Order: sequence, then structure tokens, then C-alpha cells
Amino acid sequence: MSGQSSIAASNCEPLNKLGNITLNPCGFIANTFFNDVIKFQPTESQSDSSWKMHEQGIAWESDLEYKFRQPEQFRFKECISCSDASCDCNFSEEGQEWSCELPYEDPNEDDKCYLYYYPDDDTTKYLYETYPMISPIEGVTNEHFVVWMRVAAKPKFRKLYGYFNRDILKGESLSFEITNNWAVKSFHGSKSLILTTTTALGGKNYSIGYSFIVLGGACLAIGAFFTLKHIFSPRKLGHPKYLKYKNE
Repeated sequence: MSGQSSIAASNCEPLNKLGNITLNPCGFIANTFFNDVIKFQPTESQSDSSWKMHEQGIAWESDLEYKFRQPEQFRFKECISCSDASCDCNFSEEGQEWSCELPYEDPNEDDKCYLYYYPDDDTTKYLYETYPMISPIEGVTNEHFVVWMRVAAKPKFRKLYGYFNRDILKGESLSFEITNNWAVKSFHGSKSLILTTTTALGGKNYSIGYSFIVLGGACLAIGAFFTLKHIFSPRKLGHPKYLKYKNE
């Protein structure tokens, strides 16, 4: 943004600007967003509403509430209908202008359009402009983006894309349509679509579980050692032999 401090700019390196255009959000992680699009394709036997793949509720509530929000001057307005005369980015009322070139049409609902305004739009490239699959109304509050921004601890990681709120029986087949946008060839990477079950504690991650067991065992052993030392060779509080004086 135009008021970006030097400290904020340094935190954005190596991706802060493209020429004279400021990236918002900036930084390497935000601008390497996993932008593949995955759509569940139900069969005739999976046509009821319980077979919907939910893509809301996948991010941490604390992230959505405290960490990610649209720019302070951002605003939007839902049109009466997409064909309404006032649903025009050049239409202004009560001194309010819109930065959009065309109204945003919601792909999930018919005849639902929005006008929107982003500050410093001429000198700033926002997330929805970098990744067109993200709605300009959501911007950085898009849950797929919020999930991506929670950095993984290891180079091999999983990110939740969606979930089914129903039981899936063994042997049932699920089909997905994937738009392959996220290139991995340049860094010799790979990507996979994984179906798994979760619990109240999250998904399966054996490596973290083993790490916790090893760390917990080490802490238990150290605690036991100091407990035995205190029982058999207690330190008397304020004993002179533990006091050190400077040599005069």
C-alpha cells in the first residue's frame, strides 16, 4: 500500500512489488498459493444433498477472526439483480465510487452480483487479481487461502481442501474434477489428492505422534532423574557451599 513502512516492506521480501505495483498480500508464501481447483463429481447414487463437499469451515476460527481481513477501506454492495441498471461499476450514489471494472457474478448462485471497492487499486495488485478463482468479496478471508497461509513444519505436508459431513462406506467410489493450475515441475515436487478420516483432534499424522512420544518420554526420564536426586541427595536451601563469592 502507499503507506507501507520500510519494516513492513522488508518483511515482504522477496515478493513485495512487481515493478511499481504493490502486491497485497505480499510475501513469497501468499504469492505461491495452491490454486488448483477441486470439484466433487457425484454419481447418480450420490445426488442427494448429503454428498456435498463442504469448503467452508476448513480454516481455524481464530485465523478468520483475528489474522485475516480485507483492507480498511474495502466495501461491497449486493445488487438487486445482475441486470439492474444500478449494478454498474461506474454507477455512484451518495459519493460512493467502485473500483471494479465489471460487477462480480457469484458462480454458485444465479443472478447474484456485487459491486466492490478496493483502495489504491491502480497501484496495488490484490489477491483476487492474482488468483481469479478467489472472489473479490472474500479476498484474503477465503478459507483455502487462510489454510495455505498456516505454514507447515515439514516439506511434505497436507492441507485440508474440503470435507464430507457423512459416512463413506468401504468400497464406495468418489470422482473429482481437478483444474491443474499449481505447477510443481520447476522444483521437482509432487501433489496428491488424499481421502482420509478425521477426529476431533484432526487428521492422522504419525510422525508428529511419534515425536510427541519421544519428547514426552525424554521429559519423563529427566523429571524422574531430578526427582530421585532430590530424594536421595537433597539440596539444603541457603547452604554455604552453593554460594560463590568473587575472589578478592
